[in-house]
Amino acid sequence: MSNWIDVAAIDDFKSGTCRVVKTDEASVAVFNINGRYYAIDNLCSHEEAELSTGKLERDEVICPLHGAHFSLVTGEALTAPAYENLRTYPVRINNGWLEVDTELQWDIA
Repeated sequence: MSNWIDVAAIDDFKSGTCRVVKTDEASVAVFNINGRYYAIDNLCSHEEAELSTGKLERDEVICPLHGAHFSLVTGEALTAPAYENLRTYPVRINNGWLEVDTELQWDIA
């Protein structure tokens, strides 16, 4: 089952920025990196800091608390102190709006 939620109008979602979508089950950080959109769990798997406030570096986000790097593409924890990967979520553009599906999530092995 899908649960597509509006994130932002494409024209209002600037490159290099992040929007957060919250549901009862998840807080999802949605990033625009040069017109490519990525959605991952908003909380760091190490200490639960909000990744939406982290620094962006290419297609990675850096946790603002302890500096762990995560891939925006796969959700993989790339550096210590984080060792657990994050879930990623599908995104789509629909009638000029970016949407994220918070029901369907992908875990990497």
